[in-house]
Amino acid sequence: MRSMTHPRKPGKLLRLLAEKYPTKESVMSRLIYLQGQLVLPKGVEHFMSDLHGEYAAFQHILNNCSGVIREKVDYVFGARLSAEEKAEFCTLLYYPKEKIEQVTKARRATPAWYRENIARCLELARLMSWKYPASKLPALIPERLRSVIVELLATRPDADAAQLAYQQRLLASIVQADAGAEFLESFAAFVKRLAVAQFHFVGDFFDRGSRPDAILDRVMALPDVDIEWGNHDVLWMGAALGSRACIASVVRNCLRYDNTDVLERGYGISLRALVTFAQHLYPDKAPIQAAEKAITIMLFKEEGRLIERNPDLQMESRRLLHHIDFRGACAVLPGGRYELRKAYFPTIDENTDDPYQLTEEEDAILHDLCISFTESPALHRHVDFLYRKGSLYLTCNGNLLFHGCVPMNADGTFRAITYGGKTYAGRSWLDFCDRMARAAYLHREPAALDFLYFLWCGRLSPLSGREVKTFERTFLEDRTTWEEPADPYYRLLDDEEMCENVLKEFGLAPKRGHIINGHVPVKVKKGETPVKANGRAIVIDGGFCKAYHSKTGISGFTLLSNSRGLRLLAHQKIADVRTALAENGDIESVSETVELVSIHTTVGDTDQGREMQEEITDLYNLLLAYQNGVLKPQA
Repeated sequence: MRSMTHPRKPGKLLRLLAEKYPTKESVMSRLIYLQGQLVLPKGVEHFMSDLHGEYAAFQHILNNCSGVIREKVDYVFGARLSAEEKAEFCTLLYYPKEKIEQVTKARRATPAWYRENIARCLELARLMSWKYPASKLPALIPERLRSVIVELLATRPDADAAQLAYQQRLLASIVQADAGAEFLESFAAFVKRLAVAQFHFVGDFFDRGSRPDAILDRVMALPDVDIEWGNHDVLWMGAALGSRACIASVVRNCLRYDNTDVLERGYGISLRALVTFAQHLYPDKAPIQAAEKAITIMLFKEEGRLIERNPDLQMESRRLLHHIDFRGACAVLPGGRYELRKAYFPTIDENTDDPYQLTEEEDAILHDLCISFTESPALHRHVDFLYRKGSLYLTCNGNLLFHGCVPMNADGTFRAITYGGKTYAGRSWLDFCDRMARAAYLHREPAALDFLYFLWCGRLSPLSGREVKTFERTFLEDRTTWEEPADPYYRLLDDEEMCENVLKEFGLAPKRGHIINGHVPVKVKKGETPVKANGRAIVIDGGFCKAYHSKTGISGFTLLSNSRGLRLLAHQKIADVRTALAENGDIESVSETVELVSIHTTVGDTDQGREMQEEITDLYNLLLAYQNGVLKPQA
């Protein structure tokens, strides 16, 4: 008797795929689509870091995509347009609404002007769209006018007279319907989305600039974004989650740099109670100065208590209030006795054994501030986004992105750090720090909230990596005490072997990968270079913040990665909106090729391409299962 054989039972993955692709035709369609995408050129990746709330600079760099749009305009129109015409067209793309208003006031917004510029947008968008599969284009077009723009992109006026007439009639109809302005705005948005496939923000939306909230609103509207948290970011994250030490530090920073608008207007957080309290304590000071003094003492008290209850953070050297000799007007530190600038501490009892004890008024003020931070809808919308899109580090397309450092020993080995009875080093330490940051968000664990403050300013924090001397800089006359020792990582960043070891630690190719950092401004005017260790590391903090321009000598760095390699742009001068509109001004930048590839990189060479290849393999297995009768396709 012949035994019957049955097809092998399909696995769970195949059964799930069969639900998504229930017919042979649907499998074949998906396979063809994915195989085709693998040979398309790799999309442009745009790297930025340390924006520090400087919205005007960010806005212009985002609008011109670090010069990508200007390059495309030059390529498409060449000698057909004069330099002045191309500059004006670029300004229209960067600031369409404002430029249209300007042209309208000058009575130049004629039907011919609209037709001409919409046609230019169409020609530019058509060329830039060739890197994308047709199915992806509609999602990049603003929805309100999507169908007409898709139709315009499909026209082929060079191929057929009827197609030329069709395109011309569509353009004329747009202007006749008085929709020219809307179409120009939609085309400008479409071109910007075509210019950059992926944005990487390597930390620090917040700091001295006045509009980090506006920056985050723009970033939230971008189609493909990832964020590697900076130490200023986690400080605000901790404040939003209710860490009183983080709240005190955020408020102090805003007061110190005259940047209270972001609190009061951006996030609806009032400082009135603090200012009123401070004016009673320091009546000879201006309200903002008085408030800064008052919150600084609250910060040192909260910080001291946090450090005492978290010895594993190894921050004891930052707990210094009890080292003040109030009668002698000095601080007794390990290096000796140091004179205080001023010895007036109205909220500290000179005879107390616990200078870290808050007064009732201080406690009430911090309590109210805590409520304001934790209940601010705008702040929580931004912090939710930072957690959703962010992480401590990211590996992407062979590159390692993180804001600060991987803590090291002086000899270049990874520093072993013990927390909670477990020891971490290298990647495991960054992974642990990421988990702690998320525990603060998900569970509001007290230890995790304290850990966010450590990530902001701890010596062993991968986002800080230096011993922050806020106490010494605030109170001591002797400036030798102000020096802030940094992690050996920053000194060793020029060492190619060290960089290769870091790349290997994170599973990347040591000879081809790159470390991309922010955090430490590159002082170009002093001869420093952002490209380190023969190209293995690139530091892209060029000082977007105006306060750093005198130190760095430039207005910031951005990094571009496309199918031809890596290009670093040093921005000498960034035009603001007024300059762009009045003079058709743009960014003055110096471009440096960091790495040029001999063969153009395709989608198949990227992380996304490898994921596609895995899906292709699974789909072929599904197709075989249908063909061999292991699974029955739908009719």
